[in-house]
Amino acid sequence: MPLQLLIPPAEEPVSLEQAKLHLRVDFSDDDVLISALISAARQAAETITGRQLVTARWKYVLDAFPGPSLMGVPAGRPFTLPGHAILIPKVPVQSIVSIDYLDMGSVLRTMPAANYAADLACEPARITPVFGQIWPITLPQIAAVSVTFDAGYGNAGAVPEGIKRWMLIRMGSLYQNREEVAAMSRGKIEPLPYIDGLLDPYRMVVA
Repeated sequence: MPLQLLIPPAEEPVSLEQAKLHLRVDFSDDDVLISALISAARQAAETITGRQLVTARWKYVLDAFPGPSLMGVPAGRPFTLPGHAILIPKVPVQSIVSIDYLDMGSVLRTMPAANYAADLACEPARITPVFGQIWPITLPQIAAVSVTFDAGYGNAGAVPEGIKRWMLIRMGSLYQNREEVAAMSRGKIEPLPYIDGLLDPYRMVVA
């Protein structure tokens, strides 16, 4: 996978105490299980939305720099995802730590930050060479380029409440149904239609 987690988040978006309150659990016997469910729900939310919740450091690995277009924005298109831009597939990006590449001599080099522009407010974040620069020539082999970046909302308190609410509901389902198949005694049970809709505003969409 081209995304590699380098430094995991320091905490979960939902604390053990918050999860137990939602689950109406007032004993400690299931603390290990509930902690595991918190992590599982968070990973599911991050996978569905393409987001990093609590800040973590990632590496995005590419075989080469993208190319070749050098802008030329069509009339009526004030915003584009240009072909020569690196698009970071994890949001929200806080900062670009480094862009590293193997040159034609197999030497690992770091691209000067002054040579590229990063639009971190965009989702996905866009990175291109600044005007007058081009991407460096890289060794023609796999994993020749990597972008190291920090992504996330910050600490647990900064994570949107809609995502936390979805996590709590998912945890409740996992806590109550601990097997792959649930036996239903009174007919068919339908899932609540609004549950996954809680994540809809946070899904990353590439135009």
